[in-house]
Amino acid sequence: MNYFIDVILPIPVNQLFTYEINEDEFSFLKKGMRVAVPFGRKKIYTSIVFSIHNNLPTSYEVKSIFQIIDNKPLVNEDQLKFWEWISKYYMCSIGEVLRAAIPSILLLESETSISKLDTSNINQDDLDDQEFLIMQALETQSPLKINEITNILNKKNIFNHLDSLSEKNLIAINESLYSKYKPKFSRCLNLSESFITKDAVDDLKISLKRSPKQLEVLNYFLDHNNKNDLIEISDLKNIAKASTAIIKKMIDRGVFKESYIQIDRIQNSKINVSKEIKLSKGQNTAYNKILDSFNRNKTVLFNGVTSSGKTEIYIKIIQSILKKGVKVLYLVPEIALTTQLVSRLSQVFSEELIVYHSRFSINQRVEIWNKVLDSKKPQLIIGARSSLLLPFSNLKLIIIDEEHEQSYKQHEPSPRYHARDSSIVLSKQFKSNVLLGSATPSIESYYNAAVLNKYDLVSLDERYNNLQLPFIELVNIREKYKEGKMVGIFSDDLLEQISKTVNEKKQVILFQNRRGFSPIIECNKCGYSPRCVNCDVSLTYHYNNKSLRCHYCGYNTDLIHACPSCLNKNIVSKGFGTQQVELEISELFPNYRVKRLDYDTTRGKNSFNNIISSFEKNEFDILIGTQMVTKGLDFKNVKLVGVLNVDNALNFPDFRAYERCYQLIQQVAGRSGRSKERGKVLIQTFNSSNDIFNQIISNDYESMFNNQIKERKEFKYPPFYKLIKITLKHRNFTLVNESAAWLAKNLTHVLKGNVLGPEFPHINRVRNKYQKNILIKIPLDQSLIATKSFINKSKDKLHSISSYSSVSVIINVDNY
Repeated sequence: MNYFIDVILPIPVNQLFTYEINEDEFSFLKKGMRVAVPFGRKKIYTSIVFSIHNNLPTSYEVKSIFQIIDNKPLVNEDQLKFWEWISKYYMCSIGEVLRAAIPSILLLESETSISKLDTSNINQDDLDDQEFLIMQALETQSPLKINEITNILNKKNIFNHLDSLSEKNLIAINESLYSKYKPKFSRCLNLSESFITKDAVDDLKISLKRSPKQLEVLNYFLDHNNKNDLIEISDLKNIAKASTAIIKKMIDRGVFKESYIQIDRIQNSKINVSKEIKLSKGQNTAYNKILDSFNRNKTVLFNGVTSSGKTEIYIKIIQSILKKGVKVLYLVPEIALTTQLVSRLSQVFSEELIVYHSRFSINQRVEIWNKVLDSKKPQLIIGARSSLLLPFSNLKLIIIDEEHEQSYKQHEPSPRYHARDSSIVLSKQFKSNVLLGSATPSIESYYNAAVLNKYDLVSLDERYNNLQLPFIELVNIREKYKEGKMVGIFSDDLLEQISKTVNEKKQVILFQNRRGFSPIIECNKCGYSPRCVNCDVSLTYHYNNKSLRCHYCGYNTDLIHACPSCLNKNIVSKGFGTQQVELEISELFPNYRVKRLDYDTTRGKNSFNNIISSFEKNEFDILIGTQMVTKGLDFKNVKLVGVLNVDNALNFPDFRAYERCYQLIQQVAGRSGRSKERGKVLIQTFNSSNDIFNQIISNDYESMFNNQIKERKEFKYPPFYKLIKITLKHRNFTLVNESAAWLAKNLTHVLKGNVLGPEFPHINRVRNKYQKNILIKIPLDQSLIATKSFINKSKDKLHSISSYSSVSVIINVDNY
């Protein structure tokens, strides 16, 4: 009987691949194990076993596996099932899901080496120049790695030369697997076996009387380690205040025995500061309603105003779930949110808490993966969207905090999944509860709860300790400019409130959702504006290093001081970013302490934490930030929030602009007045008559929802229609145009009027690739499976046309 496995390869090819195994391998292998397999030209990949069977494939010749890597599955069956759903729903390959899920260091890499065979009969006339150089190098050193030969020849494609030499039996091409994962070891020691008894220790102490420092170290060791357990040398040095030289002498003398033990890079505090969570009456009511819904297996949308104490309710619920010895996943939209939250959770769940995000080192991520996979103990895993792909077992609660946040949606690279929506599916696999939390729910979630009753809606309309919501005031800067009451980008009202707030020893947050100094600089004579050489976008001026940068591809150049078109030296900036806000506020209030929180200031490993911690400790007065400052941060001393220009968010060309503007302003406003004194929010706008401001001032989510849901229905947008965006990319402008037109025409034959485009996006060239979009609107009564199948067939048909085969086609399901 023949035996086969289907494996997932970490490549963007939408199929499984079959390999032959022997009977022993068939008995040993399980789903989810890693297996090294040959694939393509001289390459070995790490794959994951998806299924084991006896069915011989007929479409291609089956190869044997190269090597079994694991003794037990690295991926469990629940995870494989989830990966399969993601690949089908989001129209990507399961290999792309694998690559997104598993820490890359676990996908062992294939290393090709070239070694010299017997060259005694070599005829140099049979070798071309490149082959001669390879053989000459191998005479000096054998074997050589592929990249070493590439450097010798200064040529990328060398495989044709290697194949030729291999056919002449002059070289051997070998493949080997290597792992980049390196466990962390610590130097430890304990007493040598000669000194285990009390009498031996007493004799040792006598012999060390002439070495008082060594005797002191020994006494410290015995006082802190009466069982002679291993102790880390670094810990002993700290406890005994001993030098490395002293400890080395004691090891050399045979007092201590040195050894190395593997340690965990992820170590939590063993101290619980507080486990008692006291809820207010309103919080307790919400808590009981949520538990009641969970008992009825209903997903819950928890709509609590900012500073209502949602986190305390989450903690209380997590405590009740973890008592059952299970796992809980706590999703946050961005790493930034974890700083204060982890600090709070670690006080309650010290030993159960695991934090997972992309800023961890690759070795740390491997250890977290293994800890989640292997542990049978209760665990609370907190992380951003990628933590949804960890190898859970016994997962019984998923909390999605700030569920409205758009950063839950992955856009690049594939898989382009939405963590909130995917969580709902994962919860069904584990029969676990789901809690969606937000002060400003997404329209889709609120529709599912309030209209369809698909979710239970639990509301908490009061702030904790009966704190008042902040007073929100509009500043019409159109009128302020006319009246000459603007100082740079600040209205007189905002400047007055900043001064008053800081003088009261309170803090200020200034919000401008654009980093850099100015989004555009322009010649005021001819209108010339520097643009990116790779993208169809203006360069942003960065004041600190006097450079012009592209925020899409990273291109940068020096600031121009004269127009290259007309030589005019009067170059002006238009618009403003956080750097300009920082400069102007520092000039207006030179004695105030000011810091900025944006992508540019938080690139360092601990820079975000340092800024947040410093602001919490009142070490500076004014925090200027992008949307980072809106995401669930809690500052007790902030009394004033200034929104410097809300109109950019409101005027963005997107069907969700109105909803997102409402959410953004309500969230940033919620940072104000989180202690006894009522906070204040000033919003600067050119368009103070817009309905959205009345809804924001009165905290009227219902009105905003009703307004938007009517428009969504009329113009065929979610939640009434599904959306799929198709983007075509290529360096050739004409090719993008023609292929997009062909694909849109082909789709329209079947999908009729629900195909929009093709059209160029707002920025139609990024990284030297032109792009064009097609948007497909799918009614809820239309088969989504059939529609996706037709889209895939149309894509394949497009690529079967030779002139269009090189055009990239990117499919983004639920692209919003």
